[in-house]
Amino acid sequence: MSNVESLHLVSATPMSCVGILLAAGEGQRFAQQAPGADKLMTRLADGRYVAETSAANLHRSVDWVVAVVRPGRPALRACLEMSGCHVLETELASQGMGASLAAAAHYLLTRDPEQLPAVVVALADMPWIRRDTYEKVKAALHEAPVVAPVRHGRRGHPVGFRATCLPELASLSGDQGARGLFDRHPVQWFDVDDDGVLHDVDVPADLVGPQDLDSL
Repeated sequence: MSNVESLHLVSATPMSCVGILLAAGEGQRFAQQAPGADKLMTRLADGRYVAETSAANLHRSVDWVVAVVRPGRPALRACLEMSGCHVLETELASQGMGASLAAAAHYLLTRDPEQLPAVVVALADMPWIRRDTYEKVKAALHEAPVVAPVRHGRRGHPVGFRATCLPELASLSGDQGARGLFDRHPVQWFDVDDDGVLHDVDVPADLVGPQDLDSL
């Protein structure tokens, strides 16, 4: 990853910031190895659900969280609502991450067009991202319209976007995600010492988080 900078947190005027938690994936690889299991509703070592932990970590650093789910997931929806999320169901979730992100951006654009927030986009299957990483992403939005952490030279999650990016996010489709915005806008990359930005739950073996691996 080129042009990686160290981020120095500075005092700045607070901006409205909403978390978008993408929780609409099918989790097919996890289910193949654990038939009938929903990875987002699988418990971690501390007894909390994967989705519950991801939502809580994001919620601590933003004003509020909108979580995107596919229809027919009542247990997941209830879990996220109990975690304080506004849950948005979309039939388009089966088309991919881009469609889910577009649904959330469209919701924010139409909810209050006069008070558009910046957004921090996180994945519900990444429960080990530290609070200080979320805070750094939010702070970096004062420096650039698109921001992302870097660990070991790899781009991680979450990613942040200023409010001016919401129309572009709302136009996404399929599984393209937001990669195009990284090409069209100045990006603030910054190094973190948080392995959680790269560690997702893809298969049951991934339920051992990076902190747990360090202690083995």
